[in-house]
Amino acid sequence: MWNLIKYSFLTKVRNRNVIFWPLIFPFILATAMYFSIGQMEESDFETVRAAVVNENAGDIEVYAGADILAWMEEAEGISDLIDVKEMTEEAALTKLEEGEIDGIFYNGEIPSLAVSGNGFPESILQTVLNSYIGGRQTLEDTTAVHPEKTEEVLAAMGNHTNAVEQVSLGGRTTNESAQYFYALLGMACLYGCFIGFISAMELQANLTPLAARRCAGPVHRLKMILSEMSVSFVIHVTNMLLLLVYMKYILKLEFAGTLAQMLPVILLGSMIGVVMGMFITSIGTLGEGIKSGIMVGVSMIMSFFAGLMNADIKNIVDRHVPLLNRINPAALISDAMYCINVYDAPERYARDMLILAVMCVLFVTGTYIIIRRERYGSL
Repeated sequence: MWNLIKYSFLTKVRNRNVIFWPLIFPFILATAMYFSIGQMEESDFETVRAAVVNENAGDIEVYAGADILAWMEEAEGISDLIDVKEMTEEAALTKLEEGEIDGIFYNGEIPSLAVSGNGFPESILQTVLNSYIGGRQTLEDTTAVHPEKTEEVLAAMGNHTNAVEQVSLGGRTTNESAQYFYALLGMACLYGCFIGFISAMELQANLTPLAARRCAGPVHRLKMILSEMSVSFVIHVTNMLLLLVYMKYILKLEFAGTLAQMLPVILLGSMIGVVMGMFITSIGTLGEGIKSGIMVGVSMIMSFFAGLMNADIKNIVDRHVPLLNRINPAALISDAMYCINVYDAPERYARDMLILAVMCVLFVTGTYIIIRRERYGSL
């Protein structure tokens, strides 16, 4: 048995597919996703540029805060977002035409905004103007009815901090990009199918010369299956642990759970990938290229429904076809990672792990039944 394990290990680590797809490719994809979407919430948006033109509107400063320029300079958060300068109308129009500013605020009795486009900066400027006009109207009403509360309203107008923080029901802050990385772990686990694919190819005499020599020997089929499965499992678990450490400690992604908490998910996820690959490869007599293509297609479709390409897909499937995600290993792995790092849902976590374990048993049983019953007229 130990000799079977030894030579199975040496055969696999010399195969480039075992090294690249289950190990190197997830590292590359995780790094690319980190730099493209992983830091979206920390990105610095380009400052919006604007000018303020003071119109001859008479005595409009009946109270402090009527000047839109002073209001934007004092309002918390707005001064960091908008670079605003006071100009003459002629100079402001020239800069607007040349694209040096994104809009012009006209500071008059009725404040207005002039823009030359219809994009993100212009939308920000319009939102700021609406906020100023609304606050100004509120202040006018308060001054007329309850002048003693004018200072309170002025303080409220200058406070533009975000009062809403997105948290899970368990009290942990959520990051919208985290779903992609949990789905990536699900995909990486399923990529263990390439290791299982190689194991199954070495067990069927009609597929490779090595398998033909092995099947001609006296070793029991169950021993061969268990040795191949054990080596494939150990290799893929090592791959997944390296990937998890890289994502948690090098990329510093939002993994609130400890390695010990996430280890059971990695173990079952790695096993499901390996045995799924062995099961698919054991079915039929299709060529190596076709079976490899089938595994790529199956793993990527499962990863898609788990939210790897679009985080909303998994939620849509959960609402409309919940059974699909109950039998999708990638979705189950992603969901279990969510339960550890975000949710406070031990029942849901236990259900995901139980389904993964049952699927592992079914794949192993199916692989054994298929390979055990094969007989060859000649080798």
